Amino acid sequence: MKKNIAIVSGGNSSEWVISVKSARLILDNVDRELFNPYVVTIHEKNWSVEADQQANIPVEKNDFSFQLKGNKITFDAVLVMIHGTPGEDGKLQGYFDMLGIPYSSCDVLTSAITFNKVFCKNYLEKFGITSARCHLIKKNDKIDHAKVITKTGLPCFIKPNNGGSSFGVTKIKSLDEFDKAVKTALKEDNEVLVEEFLEGTEITCGLLKTSKKEYIFPITEIVSKNEFFDYEAKYTDGMSEEITPARISEELETECKNISSRIYDILNCKGLVRIDYIYSKDKLYLLEVNTIPGMSPNSIVPKQIRAANLTVKDILIEILRDIL
Repeated sequence: MKKNIAIVSGGNSSEWVISVKSARLILDNVDRELFNPYVVTIHEKNWSVEADQQANIPVEKNDFSFQLKGNKITFDAVLVMIHGTPGEDGKLQGYFDMLGIPYSSCDVLTSAITFNKVFCKNYLEKFGITSARCHLIKKNDKIDHAKVITKTGLPCFIKPNNGGSSFGVTKIKSLDEFDKAVKTALKEDNEVLVEEFLEGTEITCGLLKTSKKEYIFPITEIVSKNEFFDYEAKYTDGMSEEITPARISEELETECKNISSRIYDILNCKGLVRIDYIYSKDKLYLLEVNTIPGMSPNSIVPKQIRAANLTVKDILIEILRDIL
């Protein structure tokens, strides 16, 4: 009997639009001979399902089910495709843990750690993982601009501490731009990260480990036509080059893959993960760990999967068989 799979999309952040696109690509690539996939869209208290060309069928949150033609439909597993809260920060995973429904992504603790950029950097630093210098600003903090910039230097990035897809991120080159950039970041999050700018080559490594197999996909080199790899560069055709495999040395490729595999294990990751770096001054610096990477047609991980001579359908079968 085919298993019912929920592809959970939407969320409560600006990343909603990317999440919906990711869910569509996943829906198109779930093997219908093995599974019955349904898209579940979440926004605040509104949870709904699409089924049999019907939209906005309400979800019963007590057991994560819905009614279809008089029948109660429950889910055997969940593919979490929410970028941002409540999918990438672990909140939704706690709900599924209480219901005993297996899911594709990292667990509550890992999701919470990786979603908080400063916490993740500080945690991994104890294991010898290097990242750029940074300073955390909380909402309503009194900011000593000069002291912060003394730590990070100029230019620097000002970004939400909890968030993704480059929403709310600004690269500043002078103190005059500081306050405006902080206000922009605070629209996305109550914590703001001021981070050192490192000149170098940006690369990213996607990977997946199951109980039986390990996939470390070809590394991608990112070349933005904008000032940095911002939202426009990420999701607008022609605004960036995402070169897979990356134009890097064999030694750097091996180092990047080894570090990525180690980070995956240290953090007890699960499912598809993408880890971003900057290679600067002959050193690899961690940028961030994405536990629910974008899976839209323009996203990096699907391109890496294809470069590995695999298909998204192949990978989804591996993930679902592992968690069911």
